[in-house]
Amino acid sequence: MSSPTTPSPTTPSPTTPSPTTPSPTTLSPTTPSIVAWTRQHRLLAFWTLTFAVSWWAWPFHVLGLSPTPFFACGPLVAALVVIGVTEGRAGYRTLGARMLRWRVGWVWWTVALGTPLAVLAVATAANVVVWGAPAPALAQVTWGGIALAFAVRFVNPLDGPLGEEPGFRGYAVPQLQVDRSPLVGAAVLAVLAALWHLPIVVVGALPPFGLVVTFAITFVYVWLFNRTGGSVLMTLVFHVAQGAVSYAALGFTGADAARMDWLTGSLWCALAVALVALDGRAWGTAPPAAVADRAGGPAPT
Repeated sequence: MSSPTTPSPTTPSPTTPSPTTPSPTTLSPTTPSIVAWTRQHRLLAFWTLTFAVSWWAWPFHVLGLSPTPFFACGPLVAALVVIGVTEGRAGYRTLGARMLRWRVGWVWWTVALGTPLAVLAVATAANVVVWGAPAPALAQVTWGGIALAFAVRFVNPLDGPLGEEPGFRGYAVPQLQVDRSPLVGAAVLAVLAALWHLPIVVVGALPPFGLVVTFAITFVYVWLFNRTGGSVLMTLVFHVAQGAVSYAALGFTGADAARMDWLTGSLWCALAVALVALDGRAWGTAPPAAVADRAGGPAPT
């Protein structure tokens, strides 16, 4: 009887994978192409997800099956997903750094907090002096309620500030400014951000003039973001302050409150025009800290 044959040293072990054998962790054939497409079309992926997440409930609301037609967290969710697919931890660190960038100087903190309050104050004065609306009784204003609203808006992802700023300013603006001037990037963002608000206009939660205001105020946000070296924290503070004091808290109701929409909106439009016209240097080239780093990756579209 012949003895068992000893395997040759060059014979692969039965447990050693062949060079052509896929690893158990190999992605499916479609996954790499999806990831590659997302990396090459980052902005398109971001906006597709933004609209999908924010608008999915709109038809159900029309049918009476959803209490809301709109979710403001769409930009936040879209940014987190696209960053996870295209950049991973490095991208999250970059976004986090922008959201925590607080060393911008006291002047910019004053601008971020004071500008929305100044616009509200001027509109209130005009409403009272020119149109005869009742003057707010400041002694009766619930300042504690306003402070609570400010705090909640700062951390609530379903509200506009936290739902929008990390996505629109923290992700979309730096991507847009890679190969566009801040002026062109702001114009692109303004059109898409205004369109994004369409469901709440259709259901009457926002007057149609609000789309014009959204278009205009986007330039103010981009200006603030770039002037503070890409600080999402400053645009977040600005956004929170913009809506922390309601017209009702000032005692305006009915036609007086509706007029406040027009007055504040007109002031925001005027401010946007003034910034574009008077601060030309801000619209030519974005600061490096406010531009996405595409090193080693395909150009996003």
